[in-house]
Amino acid sequence: QVQLVESGGGLVQPGGSLRLACAASGFSISTYAMRWYRQAPGKEREFVAHITSGGGGTVYADSVKGRFTISRDNAKNTVLLQMNSLKPEDTAVYYCNALSRYNSDINYWGKGTLVTVSS
Repeated sequence: QVQLVESGGGLVQPGGSLRLACAASGFSISTYAMRWYRQAPGKEREFVAHITSGGGGTVYADSVKGRFTISRDNAKNTVLLQMNSLKPEDTAVYYCNALSRYNSDINYWGKGTLVTVSS
């Protein structure tokens, strides 16, 4: 059974840091580009970060560029999102997404982990 499980969310103060993890099971992420999205209360889901299947290319939303870093460890079948200098507007449910490099119709989602940035 294909599954993506996010972890690492929680409550942090502005300026703090969190590291999110996405653990995949039921498939190997080695042939998948991986993405993080987020959805704040009452807002549309938005793109956060992308990493290519080989890990050699990354793309970030302007809102997080310079503060967030996406990485992957194919041997551990996990994707990470290091979040630094967090702001209240980063508060959202963060979702992990996998896109097959061979079949664009294959698209998996996790159930999300909540990040709350508040003083």
